[in-house]
Amino acid sequence: MNLYDDAVRVLTLWPNPVDPLKRPRAGPRALARSRKLIRLGPAVLRRDHLAGHITASAIIVHDDRKQVLLCLHGRFNKWVQLGGHCENEDKTVAEAALREATEESGIEDLIIDPVPIALDIHKVSCSAGPTHHYDILFAVLAPPGAAEQVSAESHALGWFRPDALPSPMGNGTEAVIGLALARFAL
Repeated sequence: MNLYDDAVRVLTLWPNPVDPLKRPRAGPRALARSRKLIRLGPAVLRRDHLAGHITASAIIVHDDRKQVLLCLHGRFNKWVQLGGHCENEDKTVAEAALREATEESGIEDLIIDPVPIALDIHKVSCSAGPTHHYDILFAVLAPPGAAEQVSAESHALGWFRPDALPSPMGNGTEAVIGLALARFAL
């Protein structure tokens, strides 16, 4: 399987993704928009596809299952999940999310739940110009004793409990935190 085939599989088999902003009927609409985008072919996995492109991100859950790792994004100075663009070497969307989470957190041996937790479509300005990210989000579990390390893409990283989140938060990030924590609840 290649990345494009996996993205088609994920978006085709996903029954009803959660919209992080909890807009009425947004999950089904986002899924319909994503399915329309994916029919444009493998180019939708590249950041230079200005009609929009698939991205992958992750909420990293601490091994205590009570905190999540967020980054203060280097470009728009909001606290968000880790993630970003798919790369040619990624074989699946989950693998892209795991690679991004590892690169941006510095944490090795992360464990990803391969079933996505949410789908978020949002406007961005990438290197090629204004576009939309069709972001598929995953829950990732950190190993015991994980020590994060800030990457060049972030100003800061921090572990936060859902009742003590930093500010300012990115749109929809707070909602996906609860989904990720629930995925790994004991």
